[in-house]
Amino acid sequence: MVMLATSLLNRVMVVEYSVAAAVPAALVAWHYAVQLTRPLWGHKSDQSRSRTPWIVGGMCILAFGSVLAVDATIWMAKPDLGAVILAIASFTMIGFGVGMSGTALLALLASRVTAERKPAAAAISWTMMIAGIVIAAGLSGAFLDPFSEPRLAIVTSIVVLVAFCLAMLALRNLEAKNPPIIQANGSEKTQSFPEALREIWQEKEARRFTFFVFISMLAYSMQDLIMEPFAGFLFEMTPGESTQLSSLQHSGILVGMLASGVGGSLYTKCFGQNLKLWIVIGCVGSAVMLGGLSFAATQGVSWPLKANVFGLGLANGIFAVAAVGAMLGLASKGRRSGEGARMGVWGASQAIAFGLGGLTGAVLVDQLRASTGQDATAFQIVFSIEALLFVAAALVATGTTLIRPSGEQKEGLTA
Repeated sequence: MVMLATSLLNRVMVVEYSVAAAVPAALVAWHYAVQLTRPLWGHKSDQSRSRTPWIVGGMCILAFGSVLAVDATIWMAKPDLGAVILAIASFTMIGFGVGMSGTALLALLASRVTAERKPAAAAISWTMMIAGIVIAAGLSGAFLDPFSEPRLAIVTSIVVLVAFCLAMLALRNLEAKNPPIIQANGSEKTQSFPEALREIWQEKEARRFTFFVFISMLAYSMQDLIMEPFAGFLFEMTPGESTQLSSLQHSGILVGMLASGVGGSLYTKCFGQNLKLWIVIGCVGSAVMLGGLSFAATQGVSWPLKANVFGLGLANGIFAVAAVGAMLGLASKGRRSGEGARMGVWGASQAIAFGLGGLTGAVLVDQLRASTGQDATAFQIVFSIEALLFVAAALVATGTTLIRPSGEQKEGLTA
């Protein structure tokens, strides 16, 4: 559902209706800003007997917001203030829905999955998310041609309905059949929201991990809006070829996620949990691949771009799943703050980074192209900045304790 708002409707506004690109960009950024409420939703789910109602409620808000976003987009065919107001309201609902359902779902995983299985759980959940995006994008794109407003409304409504129904089926009896892991600290999560935030921020590990999430996701998202222009300007790829390049990168991400999930679980059984190792491998690998893209800017078509982009996706997938696995483990370490509040803090950090990352990357490329007059130099500088951010993220991760000795029975990750 989120794909419809951030990708499909973005394109329809700009291409079919000639809306200024800044409008959908601002709406997408706003839906990330709204997700600063994630810690609150997580804390509320901590105080509830069940997290399922929060997941279902968030999905309902997300579904309704997605349908309204389509209506607002169609309305924008004729310039009208009402269309803008409806678009803002719909993207607000999308942000609330994603924050509420996503945070509660991650908290459910953190509280119901044993430490040994958390890397695999992270890999499965993120792989399903990517697969859902790919399938929804592919099918909706196929049925939208030839484009018309009724067709847009029908196709997007079907996508929303199918996604919502699948989510409800997946949630059926899920929480009831999987009791929570007993926490070692044994304390009830009864503190107020301000107290929970204060406790989380006072913990060195939680605070440092928040910085890691922000830096790594900032580096991860900076490439979102510049990869295809990079391929077009410097490698003379057609729109179809650059789209295939993006698909190749996502294929690498899927392979990396599976490798990190399976490899992380096998490594844990043999040597104990060391998600820091996988995070550093993914971050350093991403930095190396981005360094390759920076060098490619000076080499042009002679550079093996497809292999480089696949390698970047592979490294991104490894680090992303390891980071989520670490997040699931650290979420269970609170003295009194529950998994929901802690997942919410890291989710909010990720949302801020995603909102800033894509915009920053695009703006930097535009400004550097204008000031230097050289496309290669502009992309080279931005890719180098991304590589340095991944190196910084790896350094921050090395100072975070994400290791649990083999055979230790305590749930979660030890400090």
